[in-house]
Amino acid sequence: MNRQDFLTLTRDGYDRTAAIYAERFHHHLDDKPVELAVLSAFAGLIAQGHNRQVIDVGCGSGSTTALLAERGARVSGIDLSPNMVAEARRRNPGLEFDVGSMTRLEAADGSVGGICAWYSIIHVPEDQVSAVLSEFHRVLVPGGLLLLAFQVGNDSRVLTTAFGQDINLTFIRRRPSSMREQLSDIGFGVYTQLVRQPDDDGVESTPQAFLIARKT
Repeated sequence: MNRQDFLTLTRDGYDRTAAIYAERFHHHLDDKPVELAVLSAFAGLIAQGHNRQVIDVGCGSGSTTALLAERGARVSGIDLSPNMVAEARRRNPGLEFDVGSMTRLEAADGSVGGICAWYSIIHVPEDQVSAVLSEFHRVLVPGGLLLLAFQVGNDSRVLTTAFGQDINLTFIRRRPSSMREQLSDIGFGVYTQLVRQPDDDGVESTPQAFLIARKT
């Protein structure tokens, strides 16, 4: 799959399902204490730096954007899906959201203190992960922080229907050890790593990983 294919399919899938997705999942972190702790820790680390500007990449309905803003980050969100961006703007008045791609961020070199990629690299093909991480590295200030969240595993899942819509979304699971190696190759040092087991809620089937890395 080339870059254009995965971008087009991801944009189309979330455009088709944006309204129902946002209605169902916008508040899904409210009862997720581990995830809230990770986001709080990331925001706290950002607050220690001179640059508190954060880009929430693949922001969806803006739930993580709002949580980071509540914790003191100067955060804006981008998403491939115009319909999802519309949902984010509607649900989070006062925060900035734009259509954009993690493959080409609209930010100058060394201009932001943090990047949050909360379950957004899960759609990036393996042969393009390094390019995406390099783009994150480009826009971060020296010592800037990157937060990654993803499902743990060695395989992928293709979803062809969701909320009554025909889609073609690939969800790629990854190993934390592999991500650490790729981050190191790009010029990141992993600051902390957390892996939790799947919740017994009938939704999750794999462990969940959270990595905070620093641009070295």
